[in-house]
Amino acid sequence: MNIRLILYILGISALVGSISQNIYTPILPEIQRTFHTTPYLTNLTISVFTIALAIMQIVYGPFIDSKGRKKILLPSMLLYVVASIGCAFSSSIYALLLFRTLQGIGAAAIPVVAATVIGDLFEGKQRGKALSTYQMLLSLASVIGPLIGGFIGAKSGHFGVFFFLSISGLILLLLNLRFLPETKPENGQTRKLSLTRFSTIARNSTGLAVLVLGFTQFYTFYSFLVFLPSILNHIYSISPEKIGVAFLPLSLCVMLGSFLSGRLQGDIKPTNSLLYTCLLNVLSVVLFIALAHVSIVCMIIIIALYGLTVGFSMPIQSRLLTDEFLHERATAISMYNFVRYIGMAIGPIAGSFLVQGGNFFLPFSFAALLFGGAILFSWRWLQKTEQSCSMGADT
Repeated sequence: MNIRLILYILGISALVGSISQNIYTPILPEIQRTFHTTPYLTNLTISVFTIALAIMQIVYGPFIDSKGRKKILLPSMLLYVVASIGCAFSSSIYALLLFRTLQGIGAAAIPVVAATVIGDLFEGKQRGKALSTYQMLLSLASVIGPLIGGFIGAKSGHFGVFFFLSISGLILLLLNLRFLPETKPENGQTRKLSLTRFSTIARNSTGLAVLVLGFTQFYTFYSFLVFLPSILNHIYSISPEKIGVAFLPLSLCVMLGSFLSGRLQGDIKPTNSLLYTCLLNVLSVVLFIALAHVSIVCMIIIIALYGLTVGFSMPIQSRLLTDEFLHERATAISMYNFVRYIGMAIGPIAGSFLVQGGNFFLPFSFAALLFGGAILFSWRWLQKTEQSCSMGADT
C-alpha cells in the first residue's frame, strides 16, 4: 500500500471539492445574464453549497466512524459527480440551486474522510507532516479556483466550469475506488448517530480547545477576506482589478505555513504549538490594525505574516484531533469543520454591523479581542485539565 499516493489522491480530492465553492465566481455576472435572474439568486448558488457543506459535516462524521471511510466516500463522490453534471446542464436558476445543494452534500464527505484516513494511516511526526501536506493542497483552492474558473468560463461559460468539475470528480472517484483502503479500525464503534458522540468531543479538553480556536480563527480569517478590499480601496484607492493581487501573498503564505507546519513541529507539545501559533496569529491581526495605514508595502507584509500563521496553525489542529480521538476520529473532524464553517459565516455578518460607522478596522479589533479571549480560555482550560490529571496520578 503506497500511503503517499493515497495522501495525494485524498488531498487532490479535497482540493477539487473545495474549489467547487468559488471556482465560478469570476463568471457570476454571466450566469446572471444567462438565466435572466437577480444578483440575489445568483449569489445564492454559492451560499446553498456552503450551507449544505457545513450541515453535512456533522451528519457524515458519525457514519464514517461507524460504517467505514470508503463506504461513505464513494457514494458521496458519485453524488458530487452527478450533481456537477446537473449543474452543467441546468436550464434555470432554480435547477442550478437544486444541483448546487446536492453538489455540496456530495462534496461534504471528502474533507472528513481525507483527514480521518490520514489520521488512520500515519503516526506521530509523520501524521503532522502528512496533514500539513494535505492542508497545503487544500489551501491551493483559494488561489487556483477563480483562476481556473475564469479561464474556462471565458471560453465555455458555466457549462465548461461544471463539466470540468464533473470530469475531475469522476477521475478522482475512480482513483479512490482503486487505491483507497478501508482504514476503519476493526474494533471501531458502531453506535448510531447521537448527540452524545458530539458531546464527547466538546467535553474533552483538547477537543474543546481546538473547536474554540478553530471557530475564532476562521471568524477572523473571513473578516479579512471580506473587509480587506474596502480597506485597500478606502486608504490606498486600490482599484478592484488590483485588489485581487493583494490577496495573492495571503493565499501563498497560507500554503507556505501549512507546508512548514508539519516539518517544523519538533519536540514541542502539540497543544503548546497550537497556543503559540494562534497567539502569533492574533498578534499579526493587532499589527495589521496598528500599521496597515503606514504604507501599502507594510500592509502586504503584515497580510503575508497573517496568512503564514494561519497556515501553520491549521495542520496542528487537525493533528491534535486525530491523535486524541481514535474511534471518534471522523466525528471530531466533522465537528471541527462544522464550527469552522460557522465561523466563516458569522465573521462577515458580525463585521458588517461593526463597520456601519465607517471604521473599517473595528471588525478586526473585535476579532482580535475575541481571538485573544479564545486563546486565554483554551490555555486555562488545558492547564486546569493537566493539573487535575496530575493530582489524579499522585493519588
